[in-house]
Amino acid sequence: LYRTTDYGKSWKKITDGIPSEHFSRVVREDDQVQGMLYAGTETGLYISTDDGKSWKSFQMNLPIVPVTDLAVKDNNLIIATQGRSLWIHDDLGLVREAFSSSLSRKQDENKLFKPKTSYRMAGNGRSGSLTAGANHPAGVQVHFYIPTLKEKDSVSLSFYDSKNELIKSYANYDKKNKLKVKEGANSFNWNTVYDGAEKLPGMILWWANMSGPKAVPGSYKVELSVNGKKESQPITITSAPNSEASDADMLAQFNYVNEVNATVDKAHKSIKNIRAFNKKLSAFEALYGDREEQGVKDMIAMSKDMKKKFSEVEKALYQTKNRSGQDPLNFPIRLTNKLAHLNSLAQIGDFAPTSQSIEVKDELTAEIEKQLAIFDQVLQSDIKKFNEQFNALNLEYLVIEKEKK
Repeated sequence: LYRTTDYGKSWKKITDGIPSEHFSRVVREDDQVQGMLYAGTETGLYISTDDGKSWKSFQMNLPIVPVTDLAVKDNNLIIATQGRSLWIHDDLGLVREAFSSSLSRKQDENKLFKPKTSYRMAGNGRSGSLTAGANHPAGVQVHFYIPTLKEKDSVSLSFYDSKNELIKSYANYDKKNKLKVKEGANSFNWNTVYDGAEKLPGMILWWANMSGPKAVPGSYKVELSVNGKKESQPITITSAPNSEASDADMLAQFNYVNEVNATVDKAHKSIKNIRAFNKKLSAFEALYGDREEQGVKDMIAMSKDMKKKFSEVEKALYQTKNRSGQDPLNFPIRLTNKLAHLNSLAQIGDFAPTSQSIEVKDELTAEIEKQLAIFDQVLQSDIKKFNEQFNALNLEYLVIEKEKK
C-alpha cells in the first residue's frame, strides 16, 4: 500500500502493522472520518486511524479469508471475501467514536455511545454459530463502556419516547428486566417492544398475543445510569425501506394494540383479584363453617354467593377448564382470549387495523366491561357489607385451628 499527498508526484509506503506475507488487495477511506482507512488483505481485515501510518487487525469474528473488496455504505463496512461470501460490519459510528481521541482521553469514565439508526421491522438476529455470520438483531443496539465495575454498583438503561415518557427500563438489580453488565465494553439490544397485558400463571390461551406494540418511527432517547450518574443519547427509529405501510398506518396499529392490551390487562388483573378473594373466602368458610350463630351463618351464605358471582365473571372472561395446550379444541375460548387474538392478527406486518377488526375489538371490549362492572359491583357492595358484618361480630382474623379427631 502506498499513499500520495501531491497527486502522484511522490509516494510513501504505508504498511506498518500489516505482516509482509498478508499482501493487500483493497484499501478504502471512511466517508466521515478523515484519516480512517480500511484495508483488505490475503488473510483478513485491518484498520488505520492515522492515514495509514500504522495499522491494527480488524478481524474480530471474520474468518481468516482473502478480502477482495470493501465498501462503506449506510454507516456499515461491507466486506467481500473469496470463499466466505459477503460480511457486514455493522455500526461504523461506534468504531469511529471508539477510535477517536476524545474517548482515549477519558478511559476512566463511563461512556454511552450514540445508537445507530434502527429500522422498524420483523425478524431477529441469530448468533452463536462458529461457522456462519450473525444477522444484526432487530431493534436498537446500544453500546456502552464501563471501565470499572464493583459488585454493588447499580447500572440501568432506560428508554424514553419523544415526550420524555419512560417506555421501559432494564437494570442489573432488576430480576424481571435484567441488564447483564460486565467491566469494559457492553452491548444491549432493545427490541423496541412496549409492555403488554399480564398473563397469569397457568393461563392457557389459543393464539393470543400479550405483547405490546413495537415503537413507531420517530425520535427516542436512551439513558445510562451508573450509581446515579446519568448520560443520554438520542435514538432514531425509521421504517424499513421496503415497508408498504405509512407512518400513520403504524401509529394506528400501535394505538390499536395498546387499546386491546389495556382491556385484556384490566380483565386479567381482575381475575387475579377474583382468585385472591376466593382463596380468602374459602379460608373463611373452612374456619367458621361449623359455627351456629345466625350472623356467622349469614356471612357464610354471603361468602358462597360472592364466590358464585366471582366464578361467573371469571368463566366469562377466561376458559377455566383449560389444563393443556390442546384443551381449547374442546372448550371454547372466552372473552380475553378472543380479544388477545386480535392482537396476534393486528401485529402481522405494519398495517393499520381494518374497520372490521376495530368493530370486533369494540364489541369484545364492551362485553368485557360488562363483566368487570359486575365484579366492581361486588367489590363496592358485597365485599363492603361482608367486612362490616365481620367487624360487627368481632370475629378473629388469625385463629389457630383445632386438630380434628
